[in-house]
Amino acid sequence: MQPNITSIPILQLASGDVLSLQVYRFQGGTGPKVYLQANLHGAEIVGNAVIHQLLKWLTPLEPHQLNGEIWIVPACNPLATNQRSHYFSTGRFNPYDGKDWNRIFWDYEKETEDLLDFARSHLHLDAETVQRHYRARIQTQFDRLRDKLRSPASAPLSEHYRFHLQSLCLDANYLIDLHSTSNQGLDYLYYFSGREDSAKLFGLDSGILLDRYDGDAFDEAFIKPWLALERCFAQLGREFRFDLEAWTLELGAGMQMNPISVHRGVLGLQNYLIQKKIVQGVVLPQPISKQQMYLTRTSQVKKYYSPYGGMVYPKVALGTSVQQGQVLYQLLIFNKQSYCPTQIEVVAERDGIVYDLASNQAVNTGEYVLATF
Repeated sequence: MQPNITSIPILQLASGDVLSLQVYRFQGGTGPKVYLQANLHGAEIVGNAVIHQLLKWLTPLEPHQLNGEIWIVPACNPLATNQRSHYFSTGRFNPYDGKDWNRIFWDYEKETEDLLDFARSHLHLDAETVQRHYRARIQTQFDRLRDKLRSPASAPLSEHYRFHLQSLCLDANYLIDLHSTSNQGLDYLYYFSGREDSAKLFGLDSGILLDRYDGDAFDEAFIKPWLALERCFAQLGREFRFDLEAWTLELGAGMQMNPISVHRGVLGLQNYLIQKKIVQGVVLPQPISKQQMYLTRTSQVKKYYSPYGGMVYPKVALGTSVQQGQVLYQLLIFNKQSYCPTQIEVVAERDGIVYDLASNQAVNTGEYVLATF
């Protein structure tokens, strides 16, 4: 089954060159839509290798083996992917306004004011009808953003970009955003309320429940309106779990395509598509067992920032379980006074697992060093 491949222009440069998205569409029978993208942050390239292997896995399938459709967008932020400083990819922040590329997306939940009324008027309807009507409301409101882009005053780059990207996924059932840390990191995922069982399908060791939000991230903007509607129905005494899911997979380190992280990402996606019955009649050569998964919350994440400027000697490795009071790193502190450099120890404020380490071990006061969950 060959994908339908299209290019979507998203940005014209002053030179006349045009940056575009490449979209691969696999179409099967009637069923759910899966949307998968990678490289939203410029340095986080590992997802492109995952997508390459997934494309090779999907192509030999027959149309009857695909229940629904899968849309795949590698290198989904070409401007960020091409940002450089010396040999280093940056691409986390929009150079025009300084905003994080993954904190710019349109969130319908922030605009709707009558969600409880909507739930009340749909209280006795079936889930499929509710989902269809609510999706139509979201789409209608989203389409109005186009008018601003086409107006004489137009809009900033981030608004053009988000419109193009979100227009590809608003009608999806399952959204998967492939990332990595910009530093050194474990393989884990972010998930949302009520989706714990599905989180285990990816076969990763750890997952972080988003019980608080940084705001306007791609996965949040997709799923938050549906979570809000589920809460409204719960207020009215009806439990709803829409068959919609959003995931961010964090696979290893930035600027790298670590083979182990790539393999785990590919295997997890394959298993997810099979277990969700999107892909049928396929058995994985390396099945994912229903393993125990370490689940925590964003409110339990602890980030450590350097209290002084200096050089970091790490005392813990990625994946290390640490206890309160254990030394995390030593900081070598220089000075412009008449005495030798000093060294201090920084200890863990609470128990946790080290899941992210800064790549740069030279820090100024207040710069990020590591994180535990």
